[in-house]
Amino acid sequence: MFTLEQLAAAHAKVKTGQDFPRYVQEIKGLGLAYYDFFVTDGHSEYVARSGEMIAAPAKYASKTIAAEPKAEALRHTIAIHQQGQTDFMTFCQQAADAGVRYWRTDAVNLACIYVDMAGNEMVNEPIPDAAGYEAL
Repeated sequence: MFTLEQLAAAHAKVKTGQDFPRYVQEIKGLGLAYYDFFVTDGHSEYVARSGEMIAAPAKYASKTIAAEPKAEALRHTIAIHQQGQTDFMTFCQQAADAGVRYWRTDAVNLACIYVDMAGNEMVNEPIPDAAGYEAL
């Protein structure tokens, strides 16, 4: 079973969106199945392939999540963030404004799934396969 420290060390290597596929492969190698990042306050829940779960505390002050989901606005937010036009905190605020309750990074199926307040999938973004990348 992985630790929060191992996950944080892997995440610290992510400097740009291009690093994200390698990060997902690294945490998958630690036994992670998926994690949910809650936009409200930045806390995360990490779930192992064995079903065990560990939680990480809030990272920032509470944000209000828009009641009405805006999938097109979210797609734009994701695109500009992947291009490096926004920092992480701006991305989180824009996700909140688009109605994202949380996103799930699925290391098994290589997808990032954005979910609204009603539990509906807004966007399912494929994570590129990092198999051809050099090891971190």
